[in-house]
Amino acid sequence: MGLHDFTFYDVICRNAALYGDRPAWFEASDGSECSFSALRERVGRLAAGMQQIGVSKGDRVGVLGKNSLAYFLVYGAAAALGAIVLPINWRLSKDEVIFNLNDCEPKVLFVDDAYQGLIHGVLDRIPSVESCRNLSGGTFGDFDALMDNEGVFRRTDIFSDDGFVIIHTAAVAGRPRGALLSHANVLAANLNIGSGLGVTPGDVHLNLLPLFHVGGLFMASSAFHAGSLNVNMRKFDAELAVTLIQEKKVSLFFDFTPILGQILKEAETSGKSIATLQKVIGLEAPETIDRYHTVTGGTFYCMYGQTETSCISTLAPYRDRPGSAGKAVPLAAVRLVDEDDRPVAPGEVGEIAVKGPTVFKGYWNMEADTASAFRGGWHHTGDMGKFDRDGYLFYAGRRPDKELIKPGGENVYPAEVEAVIMEHPDVDATVVFGVPDPRWKEGIKAVCTLKNSSRLTPEALIAFVGDRIARYKKPQYVTWVDEMPTKEDGTPDREKIKALYGGEQG
Repeated sequence: MGLHDFTFYDVICRNAALYGDRPAWFEASDGSECSFSALRERVGRLAAGMQQIGVSKGDRVGVLGKNSLAYFLVYGAAAALGAIVLPINWRLSKDEVIFNLNDCEPKVLFVDDAYQGLIHGVLDRIPSVESCRNLSGGTFGDFDALMDNEGVFRRTDIFSDDGFVIIHTAAVAGRPRGALLSHANVLAANLNIGSGLGVTPGDVHLNLLPLFHVGGLFMASSAFHAGSLNVNMRKFDAELAVTLIQEKKVSLFFDFTPILGQILKEAETSGKSIATLQKVIGLEAPETIDRYHTVTGGTFYCMYGQTETSCISTLAPYRDRPGSAGKAVPLAAVRLVDEDDRPVAPGEVGEIAVKGPTVFKGYWNMEADTASAFRGGWHHTGDMGKFDRDGYLFYAGRRPDKELIKPGGENVYPAEVEAVIMEHPDVDATVVFGVPDPRWKEGIKAVCTLKNSSRLTPEALIAFVGDRIARYKKPQYVTWVDEMPTKEDGTPDREKIKALYGGEQG
């Protein structure tokens, strides 16, 4: 490691020295607590154990499981060894899990007891995996046994720009892309989030987003970096969340619709106080944000970002400019460009482009896609937006060729859903797009034409899709039409179809 390098493991060592016996992690599932010094010690023992089973710099380490201290320790141990963590979305279908694993070829795979049956049945289809280990019980190699050592591991040179985590993004043209993020990306994101929200050692973060998600990982790492306490939930539950907010004096978390609304409702029903919750960041409906402000007197922060830009590129309190996604964070340059990559004027819509230490290293084993995204020395996000004269960004959807739907904070590409729908023998044609949704803010709708004499029901088609890809990608709404509007070249006229069959559902 060079004089000017700093990694996530360096943060762990720094915090152990600074905060010692102060609690770093609280596990809501069993009430256990881990201090900053104990966390460093456990990371060292796990790193030594992983090294003994053959993990070295550059190797990928897969993780499939719910949020836990063990999961966070895997991130720390991988950072100590220079290995790259491959977190797997547990909401994916079996075939999607297999694809993501084979795409990045992990040597070791850590698995929750809930998913060991799935992995047992498909190990012969994942040839790179040499060892499977438990995250929490089950039949794979014991996690605690892996840590039964003195915590001494061979150090190697690890640089700020070395890869740290690969997070698969939504499927573009039918296949996910693994975004490789470096140590420098993670630390820059920590500083952006920490400074933007004013995170201090006195804060308590409710870790309720999954650690496979860029928002979950970066909020947990930002809180940890700042010396805050991470209060961990294995999976979001509104009743438990409200109890934890009151008892642990939680002050911040990352929100996707409908999380905050459910917490507000539960707090009102139970009579429990969420007054300490002073900082919430994310994506939410204006009426829910206003209610949160009224109930707590806290501040909701709006933002724009994506996995490829280390979670957050713009940020500001909602009250500063309602409807906006905030201003560029300190460690990111953000501009809007036209189709020829020329900057557009304030008030004009252009593609959002970002550069700086938050921009990822590239797509794993996809050089052409990386080169296209990085053209002209900027990362082209595929998202559209416009600036007002004060520099506030207003999101304006996706580029037509990169259309994206965001149900409850997840990313879903219509092309992936359309490809699965077209596997059904009764479907003749389909167009999938996002529609306003009262629960998820944006829902997935499929407009389809059927083959003659088909008696396919919307419910059956939705179930068909849900059996083949992650269930959050299945349509919530299906409409049959006798004839699909088309363009002159015979392809479906997406804009006309959306105009005819869009609008709020439910």
